[in-house]
Amino acid sequence: MNRRTFLQSLPAAAALPGSSQAAPAARPNIILIMADDMGISDVGCYGSEIPTPNLDRLAARGIRFTQFTNTARCCPTRAALLTGLYQHQAGVGMMIQDLGKPSYQGYLNDRCVTIAEALRPGGYRTLMSGKWHVGEDRPHWPTDRGFERYYGLISGASNFFRLDEGRKFALNGEPHTPPRDGFYMTDAFTDYALKFIGELGRGPDPFFLYLAYNAPHWPLHAHKEDIEKFRGKYRMGWDELRRRRHARMIELGIVEKRWPLAPRDPEVVAWDGVPDKEYRDLLMAIYAAQIHSMDRNIGRLVERLEQNGQLDNTLILFLADNGGCHEVVDRGVKGAEPGGPDSFLSYGRGWANASNTPFRLFKHWVHEGGIASPLIAHWPARIRKGGGLTHQFGHVMDLMATCLDAAGVAYPKEHRGKPVTPLEGRSLLPIFDGKTRPPHPAVFWEHAGNRAVRAGKYKLVSRSDGASRDRWELFDLEADRTELNDLARSMPAKAAELESQYQAWARRVGAFPLEELRRGGKKKA
Repeated sequence: MNRRTFLQSLPAAAALPGSSQAAPAARPNIILIMADDMGISDVGCYGSEIPTPNLDRLAARGIRFTQFTNTARCCPTRAALLTGLYQHQAGVGMMIQDLGKPSYQGYLNDRCVTIAEALRPGGYRTLMSGKWHVGEDRPHWPTDRGFERYYGLISGASNFFRLDEGRKFALNGEPHTPPRDGFYMTDAFTDYALKFIGELGRGPDPFFLYLAYNAPHWPLHAHKEDIEKFRGKYRMGWDELRRRRHARMIELGIVEKRWPLAPRDPEVVAWDGVPDKEYRDLLMAIYAAQIHSMDRNIGRLVERLEQNGQLDNTLILFLADNGGCHEVVDRGVKGAEPGGPDSFLSYGRGWANASNTPFRLFKHWVHEGGIASPLIAHWPARIRKGGGLTHQFGHVMDLMATCLDAAGVAYPKEHRGKPVTPLEGRSLLPIFDGKTRPPHPAVFWEHAGNRAVRAGKYKLVSRSDGASRDRWELFDLEADRTELNDLARSMPAKAAELESQYQAWARRVGAFPLEELRRGGKKKA
């Protein structure tokens, strides 16, 4: 299906009387939905073969962003999303370990506010279900940071069918152990999101819901019936899957034809040389089942909003916390059935390379494969022309400003008697209205020593591992978003200009070289 046919197939968005500037009479409900470890090409309306009809429906009545970015890793993305700041300013420059510096303390600091803390004084009910991962211990849990209701995984990755030993889970402000029978985390997160909406989301006050799935993060766990839907569909292999997805992305307008598909990752073997094709097909089938299950659960949420008469005036935003994950994980019970509760597997570098089509690299790195994310914005009461694309740039820290702008709530200057770091993000609402949003002069990334700065069409980026360590690469993203033509040597003045901007930003927010962080710091549970 080409882009024109796809757009013609989308149902029309609800129209509002008056001019295109008309705003809804009532403040919207706001729902932020985030997937975990999912590449930009893993959703149907972004080029995937995985059926995601509910996300596709949201796209049909909303806007899809083609140049939206995260911070390349779960904890820092969550910190930037929740606070509208660079993650270092919020205290989560790396993960949940204390690395001996305030910008890497491993939990949200007292100089930032969360979206919930900003919206709650403005009359919003604040709800969360899902993965937190920006503070392991009290008083750094969701109910300590503005959420009235919370259910979910405080820690990072865990078994989807039962809570792993050492992982923390909570219901509101108390530790909670999920049942072992009939439990599947994706379903449970949705169950409680619906429960909270029923409790606090039906009154006169609007609500804010943050629904943070841990799917499709490893371990690969899915319902058997979902896995069976995808068995055998990936026998063509990751090379052919990348080609097919790339072609669909071009047809849909997600990427430009002049940007070639990046070569297969050098650490991934050609599919023809893979000896265990049936097993590799199964791994990708489970991963696809996880995404399909997440989409089905999003459909449950949308159905409830329709039943409540709330859907049209609810701003729904869907994104991913980082690109597809290359990590190899295999630590389950030996001989356990893949996808079941006793297995503990990842899908590996080859399939992650396909998830991040057409880009280079993966989660952890700040090349486009690590930071490119889908962003679907659905709000028919405000977005007049549904089904469209925007190629304007956005960053995850923009979501705080967007939520406050939609709610008509001001960003606070202080919280609990302490000054708050000024907001870094910028509202996306002008884009919803069909306008050109004034761009960020420059946007910056740093994670685990990987560094980047983007100013206009140019991006300066550096890997912190291997032979290319500390060597800057310069790319013109208008001509070469797959980052294949390094201009650093042919445009040394531009590279030096951007490096100077990066260094000034790093000093301002407290982004340190990886080697300096490794010299000290203590690990948290």
